[in-house]
Amino acid sequence: MSGLFFEDLTVGQSDTFAKTVTEADIAAFAGVSGDFNPVHVNEEYAKETMFKGRIAHGMLSAAFISTVFGMKLPGPGCIYVSQLLKFKAPVRIGDTVVAKVEVTALVPEKKFATFKTTCTVAGKVVVDGEATLMVPSRG
Repeated sequence: MSGLFFEDLTVGQSDTFAKTVTEADIAAFAGVSGDFNPVHVNEEYAKETMFKGRIAHGMLSAAFISTVFGMKLPGPGCIYVSQLLKFKAPVRIGDTVVAKVEVTALVPEKKFATFKTTCTVAGKVVVDGEATLMVPSRG
């Protein structure tokens, strides 16, 4: 299984991945990451916060960006170099997160590709950022 090569990428190219966040997703992410912050896992606690209820881990939404990279664009074989994230709004159980990546720049001498990265829920940006990946070359 392999993804696109660096030479296949063009500025403006994009792809998406969508996932509806479930209770099981939050529990699994807490278990894998070790992040059991009660705002994510305890409804009684979370009701007393500014969010008035539980919210998903911000990094769970960010993981959906990684899904696009690793599975779709550029796909298997690419390697993260950096990721900048700004968390703009909470994600709740039942929200469908759409992660989108778009090629914004290519650096041929390093085989680096830069991407605008966003996650939205019902058209509202919940995560905004930029990533750089190292992409395999044909040569």
